Amino acid sequence: MSDPPAEPENENHVLGLLERTGSVIVPIGVALYAVLYIGIEQMYGVFGINPQQAGIDQSVLLGRLMGTLVLLLLVAIPALGFLLGFAWLVDRLTRGTLAKLVGGVRQRPWIAALIAALWCGATYWGLFNLVGDLDIAIMVVIAVGLGVLSFLVPFRLLRRKPVGRAGAKILVGGLTGVGLGFLLILAMIEGAVEVQETGQANDLLGYVGFQDQWAVVKSADNDKPLYDGRWMMLLGESDGTYVFYDCDKLETFRRPMETTNLGTIQLDPEREQDFTCGGMAKERS
Repeated sequence: MSDPPAEPENENHVLGLLERTGSVIVPIGVALYAVLYIGIEQMYGVFGINPQQAGIDQSVLLGRLMGTLVLLLLVAIPALGFLLGFAWLVDRLTRGTLAKLVGGVRQRPWIAALIAALWCGATYWGLFNLVGDLDIAIMVVIAVGLGVLSFLVPFRLLRRKPVGRAGAKILVGGLTGVGLGFLLILAMIEGAVEVQETGQANDLLGYVGFQDQWAVVKSADNDKPLYDGRWMMLLGESDGTYVFYDCDKLETFRRPMETTNLGTIQLDPEREQDFTCGGMAKERS
């Protein structure tokens, strides 16, 4: 009898690789999205409001993030392909040494569990930076200690059976998504503070759905400009109320929609170099 063709085996190998990759990527994406709403709350909290007051609920957030998710997918696919290709090239140049090394690590449960434990400990980096101001040396000690004390033995026990190994992948993927989410929250807070100080949003805030839009507020009675015709940032609208940020006075205020007209609306305005908000606030002080 002739040998069976090699194509089904290769297909199974590729499908198995995709399945293992998906078992890690899906928990990362779900956890990242779950944490992202916390970041939206923190970002709008810089202006003294919550997302609901700006008209941001789960459906609006998901709609604004669809473009971001597509961009992340377009970046992640070639990045993953590059990493796999680079690993294949290194393995070829080392004549299979890399594959043997990876296989040796996987066959030693304590080593594999230690790597996963240290990785999971490091995912708390963003959370601890969010709740406290810690230097890098303390953060490394916390990450290593947390990983070894909390995750090492459970991961070792999970590696005894295939179901446990699959559960460990989901747990590592979920914690990775949460860790990336808290790092994203820190960047979103810094971006919101930058908007508050300079009146201009960075690209990251645009990717997560923050709209850098400005308008001249007018009275609905006579259509005359209010607040000396100064530009106000429109943070959002909800329950018949506009929410504005006054860059000159560093204040957030609300106005009923029935008494307010919006004049010229401008997105992502260009600012002169070294522009900062708070000019009128400094005059009052």
